[in-house]
Amino acid sequence: MNWYLDVLKKYAVFGGRARRKEFWMFTLFSVIISIVLSVIDGVLGMQLLSLIYSLAVLIPTLAVSVRRLHDTGRSGWWILIGLIPLVGAIILIVFYATEGNQSENAHGPNPKLAPAY
Repeated sequence: MNWYLDVLKKYAVFGGRARRKEFWMFTLFSVIISIVLSVIDGVLGMQLLSLIYSLAVLIPTLAVSVRRLHDTGRSGWWILIGLIPLVGAIILIVFYATEGNQSENAHGPNPKLAPAY
């Protein structure tokens, strides 16, 4: 749960790098919360809670995705490849799952080696 909260604390921080664990744990908790809210919305007969949650985590999701791409040495603009149907999503998943650069890159020091704040 701390990984999820850490991403929310960096709400709109697009600079720097994000570890794989930070990205995937945020994604896991976000999907679980979305499923729970969708079930509640289904019971209530409206889609309000899911919509509010999706809008609330849109910017943190984009930010952690860009930071994850930075960790692999790519520009954050690579996120736009996801606009290509199917192929773009597969390429992004591969990028997100790729291990980050072990040394410092243009986007900052290795987050595995950086002290926690």
